[in-house]
Amino acid sequence: MRVLLDECVPWPMHKLLAGHDCTSTQWRGWKGIKNGDLIRLAEQEFDLFITSDQNLRYQQNLAGRRLAILELSTTDLRRILTASGDIVAAVATIGSGDFRHLEIP
Repeated sequence: MRVLLDECVPWPMHKLLAGHDCTSTQWRGWKGIKNGDLIRLAEQEFDLFITSDQNLRYQQNLAGRRLAILELSTTDLRRILTASGDIVAAVATIGSGDFRHLEIP
């Protein structure tokens, strides 16, 4: 799966996604691009967009998108690493066009 990590998601998280082709918005030169434009760009090249932007689902119409979006409840790397099993499971089961919020304790 081709995965794009939003600029608010800590890059070391990509290590949890072994077996997937991961990159970040920063690496792509897409840092600072507004969410609507970013989603349109990502949808052309990626299967999954991972973000911690809690407002994305309220600011954007996500209906009819092919891009799966996984929204993490935190940007804290320690908490993300602790929840690695939940994240891996969410990535494995998310489908094209799905939006999923993952609450990380």
